[in-house]
This record gives sequence, structure tokens and C-alpha cells, in this order.
Amino acid sequence: MFGYQDRAFYCEDVSLSDIATAVGTPTYVYSRAAIVARARAYLTNLPPDGLACYALKANSNLQILRLLAEIGLGADVTSGGELYLARKAGFPTEKTIFSGVGKTDAEIRQALSYGLRALHVESAMELAVVGEIAAEMGVVAPVGVRMNPNIDAETHPYISTGLHKHKFGVPIDQGIALLQQAQEHAFLRPVSIASHIGSQIRSLNPYAEAAQLLSDVAQELKTAGISLNYIDIGGGWGLDYEAMNGGDGVTEIGRWLDEVKKPIDQAGFKFVAEPGRSIVGSAGCLLAQVVYTKQSAVKNFLITDAGMSDLIRPTLYQAYHPIVPLVCDTTAPEQVVDVVGPICESSDFLAKDRSLPQMERGDLLAVLNAGAYSFAMSSNYNGRLRPAEVLVNGSEWHIIRSRETFDVLH
Repeated sequence: MFGYQDRAFYCEDVSLSDIATAVGTPTYVYSRAAIVARARAYLTNLPPDGLACYALKANSNLQILRLLAEIGLGADVTSGGELYLARKAGFPTEKTIFSGVGKTDAEIRQALSYGLRALHVESAMELAVVGEIAAEMGVVAPVGVRMNPNIDAETHPYISTGLHKHKFGVPIDQGIALLQQAQEHAFLRPVSIASHIGSQIRSLNPYAEAAQLLSDVAQELKTAGISLNYIDIGGGWGLDYEAMNGGDGVTEIGRWLDEVKKPIDQAGFKFVAEPGRSIVGSAGCLLAQVVYTKQSAVKNFLITDAGMSDLIRPTLYQAYHPIVPLVCDTTAPEQVVDVVGPICESSDFLAKDRSLPQMERGDLLAVLNAGAYSFAMSSNYNGRLRPAEVLVNGSEWHIIRSRETFDVLH
């Protein structure tokens, strides 16, 4: 959905230079067609009674959420704020799952009052608290237990979540014991087991292992008299970040689902997944403008008006994002540069030692594959204002979040 047309860089049928001129920079731009194609890839390849719950943490812009709810996805939320957004966007409560390791009492009450599909608990103490609050409210709480399968997800350590050393979930034996406790509790109803082994995973093997393990555990529980409704395999399927449009996302989503749903189908349980990045990651880019060029004794720098407060992934995860000029000058010489921002940190960079056509003050560029965990992780550090967000639909576009003004800083 992103590419050059007559040397100008486009999103669908809109020149990104036109958007930058009209809206300013930094600005996030998303392709509606890309989001829809990847969301529908999940719906098309799910089992008949399967459910894909979009992980709001990846990108929680309300207009994008409304689009995904209309298409038919459910919601995976991890906070009271995300639950509020999911309801405002129109996700059905019966398709909404509340995950996360640190739910507050207020958030648990909020979830129980809405009648969600389930709360996925991640510790013995959390299960006990949910039971106490459910009893106070006089409602039966549907609960799942997030299992920690101790599987190496083969991803960046900061986004690997499935090993025993991580804070997420509980070991299998403890998870079985918690579901047995829930079965015996008057105000708890065990409905599922879940896992989420990490994010930006590009290998099918860890998922196949996790799916088989959860299926075996669910069968064991069934034999013991605990019949669960569904198995939640989580999300985390990654992008090819070096490819302009994140690789062949639609085909890869189909392959991923074929692999992970197989043992769950064979075991006779309903299937739930929690995709986020794989739907929105390649559908967005960050527009920026070159403010200055600079040469030190050992480095060439492009200093842009976008930095780690707008896109922290390169700083936090050493993540790679393709960067392209919005106007392709085939005569410009290549230059190895660090693309950096205006933040007062040496860690403020968008790319290091990147070969790009030589650019000048005022030139525009796009940082690609920035639809997930990008604006969602932005901040006001250094008193910076968070960018605008724009959604492109064919030859039309509109602002779906206005650029912040200084009023937000006090």
C-alpha cells in the first residue's frame, strides 16, 4: 500500500508529500486498505467458531478500532482505559477479553459489570481477588488462566514473555491448580487457558509447540471434569521489518493460523487469537522533515523533527524501520547517515549507519512499518507534542487524531 509513483512516495492513491504539506510533521499515516486486508485474513482463516481479538495495545486510535470492530474482530484489552476504548469503538462485550498482570480492583469491577467474555488471570492472588470482588458484586466471573509454557519465542528479550523468568502467566502445574480452584468457587467459572509467548516472532515452531501443549493441558482438565470453552494462543506474529510493506502479511497470517489452530481443532476446543502488530504494523508510516544536516569527525547526521518521543522502537528494541525520501531523486549520491531526532538523549535515533540518498534541510522522509507500538508508545518527553494521525482511504484522507497543542502540557 506504500510505494513510489512517478518518483513521489504514496500511501494508496495519496501523495505523502501532500499530507505533510497540509498537516505538517511529524505525522503518522495509515492505510485503511492494508488494515482491512490483514484483519480479513484472520477472519477468513479462522475456524468457524474461532475468534480474533485485536490487541489494542498495538494501536488504539479510536477510528482504527471502530474499523476493526465493524469488520468483526473482538478486542483484547489490558487496562481500564483500553476497555473504555473498546466499548466506545463498538467491540461486543462477548468478544472482549481482559488480559494483563496487574489489574486493579477498580478495573476488575469495571470488567465484571460489563460482562466480558473472560478475565485472563496471571497469578494465584489475582484469581483470589477476582473471586472476592465477584462475590461482593453477586456475579459469576468467567476466568481464564494464562499459562507460562517456558517456550523460547526467539525474539528480542524485552518482548519475549513465555519463559519462567518472565512476569507473565503461571507455570502449567500451577495453572491447572488455579482452574481447579475456580471450578470449586461459587463465583468463578473457568472458561479458558491462554498463553502469549512474545511479540515480533517470525518462527512457527514456538507457536506449534505452545498450541500442542495447551491442547494437551485442556484435554487433561476435561478428563478431570473441567470443560473449558476455548484455548487462547495469544498473538505476537511479526513483520518482515526490512520489507517496505512488512512482507506478504496476508499469506503469512494464513500460514500462522493453519499451524496454531490445528492441535486446538483436533482437541475439540474453540480457538481464540490476539493479533495486533500483524494487522496494523505494516499499515502505518511516520512522516518527518529534515531540520538540519550535520557532519562530525566520524559521522554524518540527518536531524529530523521526529525522534524517540514519537517512535521509540529503534531506541528501545534496536528495531529496524525502512526509511525513504518522499521524493525520489535518482541523481542524488548515496550517503551513510545516522537519522536522529531533536531529543536530548544520545539514544534518540531512528536509524544508525543507514545508506540513504543525500538529503537536505527541508526534505521529507517516511519511516515505514510504523503502525504498531509507535504512536501507542509516544510521549511528551522534552515537552514534545505527540504527532497527528491520518487515515488514507483510496484517494481520500482525513485526520483521525489532531496534533497536540501546548495545552496538554499543563
